Amino acid sequence: MATLAHAPGGARTQRKISLAWIALALASVASATTSATDLPPALVTPAPKHTAQTGTPMTLADAWNRALAANPGLKAARFGAAATEGALLQSQARPNPELAFSQEDTRSENRSSTVQINQVIELGGKRAARVRLAESEKAAAHSAVAETQALLRYQVVNGFNELLLAQQRVQFASKTHDLAAQASDAARKRVQAGKVPPLEASRAQVAQAHAALELQQARSSVVVAQQNLAALWGGRTTDIGTAIGDFTATAEAPTADQLDALLDTAPAMVQARHALEQSQAASAIERARRLQDPTVSLGVKRANEVGRNQVVLGISIPLPLFDSNAGNQLQALRKVDQAEQKLQEQRLQLQAQVFTARQQLISSNQQLSLLQSQVLPTAQSAYDIAVRGFSLGKFSFLDVLEAQRTLIESQRQLLDQWMASHKARAEIDRLLGTESLADTHTGI
Repeated sequence: MATLAHAPGGARTQRKISLAWIALALASVASATTSATDLPPALVTPAPKHTAQTGTPMTLADAWNRALAANPGLKAARFGAAATEGALLQSQARPNPELAFSQEDTRSENRSSTVQINQVIELGGKRAARVRLAESEKAAAHSAVAETQALLRYQVVNGFNELLLAQQRVQFASKTHDLAAQASDAARKRVQAGKVPPLEASRAQVAQAHAALELQQARSSVVVAQQNLAALWGGRTTDIGTAIGDFTATAEAPTADQLDALLDTAPAMVQARHALEQSQAASAIERARRLQDPTVSLGVKRANEVGRNQVVLGISIPLPLFDSNAGNQLQALRKVDQAEQKLQEQRLQLQAQVFTARQQLISSNQQLSLLQSQVLPTAQSAYDIAVRGFSLGKFSFLDVLEAQRTLIESQRQLLDQWMASHKARAEIDRLLGTESLADTHTGI
């Protein structure tokens, strides 16, 4: 992906390499005893052969189905949601009864033994509050699955587009290499005809060598993109062949009103609301604990001294003299306040992120329109004129190289803006958890 990036530092390095090749060519020409058209073998760099794809062609829907079935992160989220079923079941359980035995005196004639059952009676809606907390945790876990799935979908769409981008870079690099080869052939013919010095042919061969290098780097980026995509479901690079999709298809940006209507149903907002519900349920449990739970007892006492059984009834109630649970109640209330503020903060952050992605989508689409309608056709025309003028002796090869660099840079900008448009669209889908702006390759 970074193989065709045109950074200033990279440009300086390329110029240094070009000068070195030119110096070598001049030295060879100056010392050669053969004709002026015999160039150093090092300058003749053939285009590297393309490695055949071993995998089967893949669409975006194929990649999504594989990731949906085998992504470890999504599986973990699903297991987490399934675990909450046990928590909900446990929250519905009532306190277990207690079996107690006591004995008075050790002499058999005076001994009395008591067997009784003690049962705690929950008051104040503790069980209902406990169930409500478990239900809110279950809902939060399921919304986490939806959020994880939205993130996975973003990764799949983005990874698939990266693969399409890499393939597109190979196509452009192949065309660039063909153009460089044509220019080199034209320069060689003019050198043979004695119309230009051998330096022009050297420059042409250096340009062809650079084009071959970029083509090789572009093909390597395809393998990297395949590896990154296959990693989403634990697959192998060899499982992925050519990505099938229309990389040039872009989506229109949604309106501000459409985005506002979808904000409250976004996965992050749903998660924040569930966090608020959990804190409210926890606060309800702490409030319910203000009312102490009594313990009732029912048993039988055998008194050997009188020779009969006696029914034992009892009740015990804790006295909240030292611990009234005030601290836990205060803590739970403040956590509710915290969750409410986090919900508002989450909405503001989400709104800013969504509108930033929307603006990026609008900007990329506008630049794409300008590049396709004006910049690229003009650059292509300038290059064609420069090559034709060089063949006729009206321009130097430096003019051809400059026109070629401009054309290549325009192609790079076009690819970068296509990728930026796809990425911004996928980012909106991830933030909102929607598929309304789904990738147009397959419409998943």
